Amino acid sequence: MALLVADEFPEIDREKLVTMCLIHDFGEAITGDIPSFQKTEQDEEKEDLAIASILGLLPEGLADAFAGLFSEMSEHQTAEAKLFKALDNLESIISHNEAPLDTWLPLEYTENLTYGTENVAYSAYLSALREELKRDSVQKIERGSAGV
Repeated sequence: MALLVADEFPEIDREKLVTMCLIHDFGEAITGDIPSFQKTEQDEEKEDLAIASILGLLPEGLADAFAGLFSEMSEHQTAEAKLFKALDNLESIISHNEAPLDTWLPLEYTENLTYGTENVAYSAYLSALREELKRDSVQKIERGSAGV
């Protein structure tokens, strides 16, 4: 997804953004994927330890570079970190919209309509994309409620 929208953000370092996207789930390789709206502080701590464990297996230079990116991603201050977080949220919505409705948790019926809104607010482009995904969610829910 980052490659598809990168042209809309000429100020970003594409390589950094794509690297963030590729490494951001390192911890989940060990902990498993927990939906963000169910993730607790304890889950975050376990994921951080898992990331540290994986980084410890890498050559020092690469481990340091990735550790810097993880720090940048958690601070959400740079253009790349903001865009990464927004795209990660949007990808989650797309995944839900593509999944059968009977796999959704009850909370997802409302969460899918608002999730990530605060992380796309800085960009008209991302906000418009978020609204389109919301329309997709509403249509999916309406079709499912109608038994279609």
